[in-house]
Amino acid sequence: MTTAEPVRHPGGFPLVGVVGAGQLARMMQAPATALSLGLRVLAERNDDGAALVVAQAPAGSHTDLEALLALARDCDVVTFDHEHVPPAHLHALESSGAVVRPSAAALLHAQDKGVMRARLEQLGVPCPRWALVADAGELADFAETTGWPVVLKTPRGGYDGKGVRVVADATQAADWFERLDDGDRLLAEERVEFVRELAVLVARSPMGQAAAWPVVETVQVDGICTEVLAPAPGLSPDRAAEVTQAALRIAGELDVTGVMAVELFETADGFVVNELAMRPHNSGHWTIEGSVTSQFEQHLRAVLDLPLGDTRPRARWTVMANVLGGQYPDLYRTYLHVLAHDPALKVHLYGKAVRPGRKIGHVTVSGDDLDDLRERARHAADFIQGVVDQ
Repeated sequence: MTTAEPVRHPGGFPLVGVVGAGQLARMMQAPATALSLGLRVLAERNDDGAALVVAQAPAGSHTDLEALLALARDCDVVTFDHEHVPPAHLHALESSGAVVRPSAAALLHAQDKGVMRARLEQLGVPCPRWALVADAGELADFAETTGWPVVLKTPRGGYDGKGVRVVADATQAADWFERLDDGDRLLAEERVEFVRELAVLVARSPMGQAAAWPVVETVQVDGICTEVLAPAPGLSPDRAAEVTQAALRIAGELDVTGVMAVELFETADGFVVNELAMRPHNSGHWTIEGSVTSQFEQHLRAVLDLPLGDTRPRARWTVMANVLGGQYPDLYRTYLHVLAHDPALKVHLYGKAVRPGRKIGHVTVSGDDLDDLRERARHAADFIQGVVDQ
């Protein structure tokens, strides 16, 4: 980790500051280099994934306003590896004159699920029935209209299945209600009967230019995305267009700058929006090899108001499988086997310590035979994890 003065590329090229030094910031490094841009990441630890590969990685936390202000002073634009920066800090950055993209006003819809639900409902975007509830009685009242079970979420801070609970009655939420501070609420949503889960990524720049990638299918296990199929198999052109138009409209109405992921449930007669993320997203990692312009390059282009890149896929199908931590910390040995076993496969590891169930990387493979691609991607991810016999 370095605390040196910021370094800029010659020729007047801008320096992008990223709050957070996880895998998303890490995967911005290669396209930043290709675009001749400087990248500076705010890292809490010197072994954070991005700090291992980005030369400019000053120490600092996303909760430390002075560190955020220093990053902003050093850089032409500030963007994010995650949505956990306190809103008050974001407003302070903007008040200081910093260019923050996405803005505090837009990002709030990804930080607070209650705010997101209210705004999407106002826009007429299909959503599950929902309510903010403060106690077991209010939850029971909500369930009278939707039936049990109910999906209960913490409005802020949840990810990868954390902060989400499916409850069959109000007693199963008692511990969450006990921990609420005065004035806090939980988000209750109806449990949607869905066919499958979809996601669509769009990008939007300050000048209003927008672009979208093909709608993908995401496969979830225990609240964690394990596989992405691009494009979503069997999705009708009309439904794909409807989903994409909804995502582009959301990005425009919320004045999003950068990449935004919209996670959806496909139902028997349409779709409903589940979550929003205003940053590169796990459902878009396939674009690194599978699209003319990756989500990471596009995010950098968008936050700097550069012309957006081509989002067309490079192959008929691309499959991405997440690599989860297992019982084998020696990833290099299994990584070598996977490279030898399938030379067409691309492996991305995030520089994370191995913990069971933790996302530590992903693999991607493209081609014309979807079933073959899924088998190859799954085998590689399982082998690295240690699930397959070694």
